[in-house]
Amino acid sequence: MKFSIDHKSHVPLHIQAEELLRNLIKDPQYATKLLPNEVDMAKQLAISRTTLRQALNKLVYEGLLIRKKGIGTKVAEVSVSSKSNNWLSFSQEMQARGIPVKNFELHISWVHPDEQLAHFFDIGTDKKVLKLERLRGRTEGPFVYFISYFHPRVGLTGEEDFKRPLYEILEKDHSVVANLSKEEISAKVADKFISAKLEVEPGSALLFRKRFVYDQGDRPIEYNLGYYRADSFIYTVESRRD
Repeated sequence: MKFSIDHKSHVPLHIQAEELLRNLIKDPQYATKLLPNEVDMAKQLAISRTTLRQALNKLVYEGLLIRKKGIGTKVAEVSVSSKSNNWLSFSQEMQARGIPVKNFELHISWVHPDEQLAHFFDIGTDKKVLKLERLRGRTEGPFVYFISYFHPRVGLTGEEDFKRPLYEILEKDHSVVANLSKEEISAKVADKFISAKLEVEPGSALLFRKRFVYDQGDRPIEYNLGYYRADSFIYTVESRRD
């Protein structure tokens, strides 16, 4: 495998590094051993560790790589997943289904990201990010609780009308186009906090969705967590065979 980067290419270095890593982790030898360390890879590719780490962080938060402090980076075990070819904001999803949306709660705050979120955004933990929490559903009652964090680069102030579709706000008000969404869907049980929000018994089954959203330059702009009542929401995946 060619382990190098084209420094004369118009493609950004971190994107080239990401594609190289995606190919590298397909190599069977890395199913049982650690990837080369960051210092060696950065030297071999003639890029900064910051640029390499940006590519590594993206694969870590997609669940393709696992990084352990003091040990190294390894390929994550393969898990079964499905992904949709089409994605919309929640408001647009509900509009497409003909379901009127009611906002039960909306909370905005500025918080310091934890280490994982800071890695995803590639910022320091001392840099505050906007946190948006929304409890939403039908008129009869809520069925989803969202927690979204936004990269400071996006320019959200917290004064926006978040009753509007989120990606419409980003595009029309801040010239940020959400171009790529990657999702992880799993099952969870409702803890005391979430069960109170969704009006279910603690321990009830939930559909849990993580959404990683990127702009047209493949830069992270949103990290979203969605907790759905399993008895009120069905997530549909549509795939087309080439």
